[in-house]
Amino acid sequence: MAGFFKSLLQRFTKPDIDWDELEASLISGDLGPRLAVQIVNDLKAQQRKLHGADIVQVAREHVRKILPETVPQITPLQGKPKVLLIVGVNGTGKTTSTAKLAHVLHQRGHKVVLAAADTFRAAAVGQLTVWSERLGITLVKGPPNGDPASVCFDGYEKAVKDQADFLICDTAGRLHTKHNLMEELKKIHRILGRRDPNSPHEVLLVCDATTGGNALFQAREFHKAIPLTGVIVTKLDGSGKGGVLVAIQQELGVPTRFIGLGERVEDFQPFDSKTFVEELL
Repeated sequence: MAGFFKSLLQRFTKPDIDWDELEASLISGDLGPRLAVQIVNDLKAQQRKLHGADIVQVAREHVRKILPETVPQITPLQGKPKVLLIVGVNGTGKTTSTAKLAHVLHQRGHKVVLAAADTFRAAAVGQLTVWSERLGITLVKGPPNGDPASVCFDGYEKAVKDQADFLICDTAGRLHTKHNLMEELKKIHRILGRRDPNSPHEVLLVCDATTGGNALFQAREFHKAIPLTGVIVTKLDGSGKGGVLVAIQQELGVPTRFIGLGERVEDFQPFDSKTFVEELL
């Protein structure tokens, strides 16, 4: 049993439960106020003496109901590249997640092209260059401080030319509160749409599990600007957190597609709700 549920067991050892303390504990686990209230109300309705194990059981049941049993797989399209746009704020592990996702698809036998559309952070382009060389994946990049939409467009042209299955675009980390940067993201969306009206086919937000409720706020704002199709949650290893992905699913209906459990390529995995509820949360 992982961090958060284990902490509930340790904290609530007596049958006389302080409901305010329990609600605060559930919120601190990043499940969100809405779900915390639902769990507490469910427990109160049982009208019997409860222990930590009862709390964990009810919390698990609620989380299971919210998280889909299966999440959509990322599969190629027929006759054209599927475009994946990776977005998020700085420091969430966005560029690394982009490379690891490319590796996962490459390992499945798909041809992948990467577009280094984070043109404002030289380190990001350098980072993706190292990853692409290590993984043997084609990378398209533009000049420093160049137009990110142009890099994505060139990436699409390259993906078509190479008959690639996927184009993955790593965009600049941007604060969800900066209007001009969010508008730039919309421009990338429009430019890609010129080559394929349905592109980008996936918009994946990279969130850091350790930032808690702030990740929900980020998801909310990004989802307004450019509809998200999934979330990649990083830094789940050892944080005892992760409840935020439940809150994002409950409020926005956006599923977690992949999780990051460490620095290695192998630590990046497709999300499995059963494993998450039983082992990670």
